[in-house]
Amino acid sequence: MKAGLLATSIAMVLAGCSLEGDDGAQGPAGTQGPTGAQGPTGETGQTGTPGVDGQSVGILTRLATVPTGAEVTGAFITGEGDLFFNVQHPASSNIEQDEDGKVFNKGTVGVLAGINFHNLPEVLISSPVPSSDFERQTVMSAYGQYQVLGQQGDTYEGKLAEGLGNIYNLAGDTLILENQNPDFNGYVPAGEGKGYLFTNWEMYPGGMSRLSIEKQADGTWNITDAMMVDFSPIKGTAANCFGSVTPWGTPLSSEEWIVESTVNSTTDASWNDPAQVNDSTTRLSNMWSLTAPDSPNPYDYGYIVEVTAPDAASPVPVKHFTLGRYEHENATVMPDGRTVYLSQDDTGGVLFKFIADVANDLSAGTLYGAKLTQDAGVDDPATTGFDVEWVELAHGDNATIQAWIADFNGIGTDDYVEGETSYMTVADVEAWAAGAATYPTVANGGGKVTAGEPMDNRAVFLESRAAAKAKGATAEWRKLEGISINTKRAQEAVEGIDTIPGELVQKAWVYFGISDIDNTMIDDEGDMQLSDRVKDCGGVYRAQLGENYNISRIEPLVMGATYRSSLSGASRCDVEQLSQPDNVIVLEDGRIVIGEDGFQENNTLWMYEPVEK
Repeated sequence: MKAGLLATSIAMVLAGCSLEGDDGAQGPAGTQGPTGAQGPTGETGQTGTPGVDGQSVGILTRLATVPTGAEVTGAFITGEGDLFFNVQHPASSNIEQDEDGKVFNKGTVGVLAGINFHNLPEVLISSPVPSSDFERQTVMSAYGQYQVLGQQGDTYEGKLAEGLGNIYNLAGDTLILENQNPDFNGYVPAGEGKGYLFTNWEMYPGGMSRLSIEKQADGTWNITDAMMVDFSPIKGTAANCFGSVTPWGTPLSSEEWIVESTVNSTTDASWNDPAQVNDSTTRLSNMWSLTAPDSPNPYDYGYIVEVTAPDAASPVPVKHFTLGRYEHENATVMPDGRTVYLSQDDTGGVLFKFIADVANDLSAGTLYGAKLTQDAGVDDPATTGFDVEWVELAHGDNATIQAWIADFNGIGTDDYVEGETSYMTVADVEAWAAGAATYPTVANGGGKVTAGEPMDNRAVFLESRAAAKAKGATAEWRKLEGISINTKRAQEAVEGIDTIPGELVQKAWVYFGISDIDNTMIDDEGDMQLSDRVKDCGGVYRAQLGENYNISRIEPLVMGATYRSSLSGASRCDVEQLSQPDNVIVLEDGRIVIGEDGFQENNTLWMYEPVEK
């Protein structure tokens, strides 16, 4: 394929993967009174965040903070009310010990033990901003006691000889990296008080652990077995970021790193560039080490991985090529088992939707991209929403897409020609979007798409962002992060199924964390033209679920807030407000839990109570 047609670049985002009022500007944060008995808006309690025209837009409470250097990742709440979350890449210089003698200088998986988060009081107390070395270097929480379930390298008395989070090559005989980045947690129950905790380990290559755990009478947990899921049957994974558990009880893991074709890029492919492959300091080199001595195929990575048979001695991973190839942050399946919303964590990202042909089976279906229309005459992120239309891209199935991927097997560094590419080109994608009957380009060596071949839909599933953009979908999100619903509330609102005792829920929402409202969202071009008022602090959006779990509008729920530093004059994120929300989970009572991937010395796990739940 010819030089100049290529548009590929290494797109890497390492995120905790890296969160109402009426029209008007969001006001400053309300004050928090001293710890003690609190009224919802009393002078000695925590007040709601003042919003537009003085109307409260909800209550933000600090549930916990993580140690210096760490992100809050992996927030997950079980049906029994247990809240898991992780301490991702804490500072290696942390030395303080918690009450159990744990030092938080490694990637850590844990749970707030001894508290049922489905039975929290209506009015919450707030954990303070850490001030001492002990508070800054350990996990501080307002409820429960943080119990460490594992730290990078743990062997559990020989049950996991290779070490928790450690990533080996496909042959299993060479350690590639010691991974300090636990991300998504997903709990699969196996009876009352026991189950399997699946945890993503986000790096290049990536991985997933499974801990068999049982809850004790005092609310703490015992680990009875431990393993790293074997991903060698699917050629390994890249940057396992956030995820979810499907309605049928299988974990979904998101690959968040790819080399992709982008319509507006002018850079050349680097996947098989010898200069990068042979440089042991690059993440690309690690991917080649994963498959050595074979050459890795870039189109084998960048998908949603379903871990089937999660309770088996050897869980079975399946890559769903049907859900598209891009920097996946999260995929959340709606209660119908067919509708899936998917986020792309990158600059210029797309919000995708997938509708499966058959419920509880993601192997075949149709992929869509969201086309946004911004509210007219406004640009403040706190009040500006978007109408949503869905652009149909293509129908696909795993077997057909896998055959297209195989066309690019066996391409090595000796096939690399500077300024050219062995893979798909922008011209290929644009020809597909224009409805061309045949491909326009010629392979330069290993690539098997040649001029004159009949056109197919591989562009949609191998170069999904470029294809969506070429078809008119909005490719302007910046770090679109976790997606979450509460399954019971969604079923009540959409299907009228009474799953929560009491009155039926009238509305249900899907929530989107977005950690950085910047770059393509504020560049005064395209479909998204927001102001830079909250910029790096991010926020949380929501969309009401309608018939067939469709969404037609996205609105801001809560945004971070900035202040001007008196020392540097630079804008800073307020420590009492959100700072780069990442993962979001929804409780049955309508409150949401938000994990930060932000700029604070101690990132926070927040509880937010919307006025309209």
